[in-house]
Amino acid sequence: MNFIRWLSDIDRRIIFVFIAVAVIVPILVPLNMPVRVTPQVEGLYRTVEALPPGSHIIVAFDYDPAAAPECHPMALAFLRQCFARKYKVIILALWPQGAQLAIAAMEDLRDEFDLKYGEDYVNLGYKVGGAVLIKSLGASIPAAFPTDMEGRDISELPIMAGVKNFDDIEMVLDLSAGDPGIPAWVQVANAIYHVRVGGGCTAVSAPQFYPYLQTGQLVGLLGGLRGAAEYEVLIKRPEAASRRMDSQSVAHLVIILFILFANFSYFVLRRRSQGGPAPVGGGTAP
Repeated sequence: MNFIRWLSDIDRRIIFVFIAVAVIVPILVPLNMPVRVTPQVEGLYRTVEALPPGSHIIVAFDYDPAAAPECHPMALAFLRQCFARKYKVIILALWPQGAQLAIAAMEDLRDEFDLKYGEDYVNLGYKVGGAVLIKSLGASIPAAFPTDMEGRDISELPIMAGVKNFDDIEMVLDLSAGDPGIPAWVQVANAIYHVRVGGGCTAVSAPQFYPYLQTGQLVGLLGGLRGAAEYEVLIKRPEAASRRMDSQSVAHLVIILFILFANFSYFVLRRRSQGGPAPVGGGTAP
């Protein structure tokens, strides 16, 4: 009975400690919990796998630091697949901070794949314009971005040799946290220029893009940290997203257990209070 009362009156700070342990331990000691791959994630992976050798892929970093915990792991997973297959990656951003976040991503990958700037990848940087800029890329990429982020003439970079417009681009992946983002790429690059478009976005944004999957305007979609973890499973490289999904799963389990304990203690105490104590001596009141 004392244990039941303790459960019903448990100090919230104890709950906070349990949640903290549930989050921290799986990050330090990966549990490698199974992650089921959804069709929209597998669709993106298989589309990339089927591209011809030497394909040029545009990766748009259309997010800011607030969305980086979800979007950065999916960027790394996607880029690992591209560089493992020797594709040429053209990075650009429709968001002001996106180009800088792309630099951080490439710092993690440059040595891993022995990448050479200007040959294996290029960062064209940020430019304002949204859908209008995307349409100008369809007409002429060198005209829209005559120089890269550091001011180098892109005509002098080997990766851009023969790349004129979307006819020379096999696919676009947009990592999006809002507007401009996936809708602009779908409505211009795909609808007008018929370029394959894949997407990655925060979990809260993912449902609004499901119609694009159903119509085939998106070849695949990574939704939040879960989508990034699924992609890590497909490329057989569990990294940050998989560890964070372990933490999320364990934390959810702890929360569920506390809910069950709380309901159990509530019903036990209520049942006993309704029964009331038996009269002393078993007699009746006069």
